[in-house]
Amino acid sequence: MAVLMLLQGGQADPHELDCDEILIGRHPDCGIQLKSNAVSRRHARVFIQDGRYLIEDLGSGNGTSVNGQTIASATPLNSQDRIKLGPVLMRFEDGEAGGGGGVATDLETTMVAVSLADDEATIMGLVESGSGFGALSVRPEQKLKGVLEISRALAGSVDVESMLPKVLDTLFGIFNQADRGCVLLQDAESGELVPRAMKHRRESDDATVTLSRTIVNKVLEDKAGLLSADAASDSQFDASESISNLSIRSMMCVPMLGVDGEVAGVINLDTQNPLNQFNSDDLELLQAVAGQAALSYESARLMSAFMKKEKQDSELEIARGVQHALLPQQLPEAEGYSFFASYDAAQAVGGDYYDAMRLEDGRIWLAFGDVAGKGVPGALIMSRISSCVQNTMAFTTSIEQAVAAINNHMCANAVEGRFVTFVLAIVDPVAHHLTLVNGGHMSPMILTPEGSIEEFDSETVGLPIGVMEDYPFEVVERPIAEGEIIVIFTDGVDEAMNPAGELYTLERMRNFLLAGPRQADQLGRALLGDVREFADGREQNDDITIMTFGRDASA
Repeated sequence: MAVLMLLQGGQADPHELDCDEILIGRHPDCGIQLKSNAVSRRHARVFIQDGRYLIEDLGSGNGTSVNGQTIASATPLNSQDRIKLGPVLMRFEDGEAGGGGGVATDLETTMVAVSLADDEATIMGLVESGSGFGALSVRPEQKLKGVLEISRALAGSVDVESMLPKVLDTLFGIFNQADRGCVLLQDAESGELVPRAMKHRRESDDATVTLSRTIVNKVLEDKAGLLSADAASDSQFDASESISNLSIRSMMCVPMLGVDGEVAGVINLDTQNPLNQFNSDDLELLQAVAGQAALSYESARLMSAFMKKEKQDSELEIARGVQHALLPQQLPEAEGYSFFASYDAAQAVGGDYYDAMRLEDGRIWLAFGDVAGKGVPGALIMSRISSCVQNTMAFTTSIEQAVAAINNHMCANAVEGRFVTFVLAIVDPVAHHLTLVNGGHMSPMILTPEGSIEEFDSETVGLPIGVMEDYPFEVVERPIAEGEIIVIFTDGVDEAMNPAGELYTLERMRNFLLAGPRQADQLGRALLGDVREFADGREQNDDITIMTFGRDASA
């Protein structure tokens, strides 16, 4: 929605243009009422015509101007246009276009009017940044006083947005001749200068600060403070009408250097007093104070980031607890059978999944899955399939119907690229029979009593869950021999990596299974321990989940 920003007192007051026509003036009936005797009762109107906003002066006493030009008829408005009604300044924002003039703006946070103007500004003085405090041998007493004042003013500040106005307040106390000042920070993503704070000494002043693009660019490139003296009368500034209109007599612009020596932003001060211009000593002093301001800003920014990180960690810890609550607290028990399952997420939460439950007829169903992706996105999909499996298995005992229902549910409103490799197995501990469906997951390994490893035929592996609706999954059935153990695992096991960058590999896993314990729960624990020993403290690359179950060998 288009807005008119009323710029006064160093702040911007937004007025939404939520109707086809709005009156501006001193009269209480006006949609935007201005409390200034220099503004007529019904001064101007803004209206929509052919899809564009226009402004028209209504015969006011002091006139209406757009971008410094007095208007005599209805004039179209473009985003960032400056409107003056007598002494009152406003800015038009169309709600769609980005900031103009080469400086990014944010209506919610900046609340200032700062623009860059193309010019050929004469640079009258330069201060190399060095450590960020300038040459401390020049006016050391004043520099120390300024640094102490800025340190005291910003002590304990952790809110970046609230501390920047304090910087300007302190600078105005140090530089009595300063009329206006602003702080611009570089956006981390775009690299553009974003105005974050602005101050002017007299409320009657035009609340806009126009900066020299030449000076700002040189400050950024050279990391040096610059002084431009008597700018309004300097012929080099003729190309910039806005600067001349503002009668800037002298201005200083210095970089704010971060702890890494890079420019985090700039501080600009200007004065319109021709008898009390800034000089090179003032520039040295501003450079010193700006160095401390930059360090305080950097500290506040880092502290703010730390506090946000702590909050995120706390929320992720809660999410970890919620995710673990979705896993079964204990596995089913059946005479002559052993079960084991473990889940280690690579991050606070992950995308691996397992579940188990006993059916009313005594059979036991086991579900095992690996979501494409890890972290929070994987965990959200994991929670969805967990709920889906639980609800489905509560109402059906047919593995074909169950997998079909789970797949179709995950296909509905599926998130692009977020499928699940999935294994659903039903164990009959009385008939010693296994029924299994594999949806895109690596084959489980079956450790036989004879000391060999069998794997399911790759042709029985179907598509992952959530890829194709009504996909015909193949059901595999086989007896469970005495002493037989089935091992299901995610690729976080065979792709576990040690500090030397070596993978655990399927071959090592097979060899370990063949040499491991001959009871399912003991084998599962031993396999997990071997993977951790191999990793030797290296951070996980992926979630590690293992499920083992089998028929105990007779004594």
